[in-house]
Amino acid sequence: MDNQIMQDLVGKSKTKKVFEEVSVNRLKLKNRLVRSATWEGLGMPDGSLPEEVFEIYEELAKGGVGAIITGFTSVSADDFYFNGMMRLCSDDLIPQYKRLTDIIHKQNCPVIAQLALGAYYRVCEGEAYRQIEPDGMTADEIRQVVGIFGEAARRAKDAGFDGVQIHAAHFFFLSRFISPAVNHRNDVYGGSTENRSRILTEALQEIRRNAPGLHVTVKINSSDFTHGGLTSEESLKICRMLADVGIDSIEVSGNGTSVGGIRAHVNEAYFKEFAARLAETVSVPVILVGGLRSVEEMESVLNDTKIELLSLSRPLLREPDLPLKLESGESTESQCVSCNACYSSRAHKCVFRR
Repeated sequence: MDNQIMQDLVGKSKTKKVFEEVSVNRLKLKNRLVRSATWEGLGMPDGSLPEEVFEIYEELAKGGVGAIITGFTSVSADDFYFNGMMRLCSDDLIPQYKRLTDIIHKQNCPVIAQLALGAYYRVCEGEAYRQIEPDGMTADEIRQVVGIFGEAARRAKDAGFDGVQIHAAHFFFLSRFISPAVNHRNDVYGGSTENRSRILTEALQEIRRNAPGLHVTVKINSSDFTHGGLTSEESLKICRMLADVGIDSIEVSGNGTSVGGIRAHVNEAYFKEFAARLAETVSVPVILVGGLRSVEEMESVLNDTKIELLSLSRPLLREPDLPLKLESGESTESQCVSCNACYSSRAHKCVFRR
């Protein structure tokens, strides 16, 4: 056979499509689109779910996305970072979250719980809680945090989730802990990249012990974009460490997310460069989030890099059924104009939806 023909056939066999089934480490998706964790702020103080949450996720699942990552779901009952958090901090909550996963699974859509901690709080004098930063925590308190991530993962598994995501981005607790701008400890949890990242590898191992079989992913900053913070080179190093100890996938993000003024075919995919570098250096699937708006750019990302999955947030606030529209050809790009007015609306709803 002519060499050029062979090369063409090889090239065709490697072509990735947005709308094709794909299996990635314990997950089977009907397409390569993932709903990235998106804040709703509707959780009750104990983490229980009002009816509106079920309606939001049912609409998303019916919209054709390949997988869903829930909004920020705290692992602690004593996390007061902001109001409206969903929580997986009590076994009493499992039946509600089982109802949620059942609703999503009816649409042939796997669902991942984003396990997070806004901040660590210690009971101080008078039984008042006070936020404690990484430098002020004892080693026992750090191990306690590792433990509650494992317990939350066990609840997620019992509730029917297909996976969990360790939220180590956006300068919430774990993101601050691994950042040299915040963590100045001089013990086994501070100093070197390896030591600051120890909490992540220990959390991953604890999740594996408590909830074997789940897909475990991590969301991490490509950079902290702040003086003295996590750089892209150090983030790459941490990701390689996580890959070495068995993470199933990595979602790339960064501080200062949700860039405004994104336009299809103009300035899409603002974390693409880092994600592409990461995909070249780790053997686990990389998920790209941030500014994806058109099928053309999505296909380009998939086939110009080793990135395996694409994550959407704001476009699905504007059009929860965007995946179905893109797959059918009804649309070729998102209607989202990246105005970020959704962040000022109740439940982060798109202000242009009627």
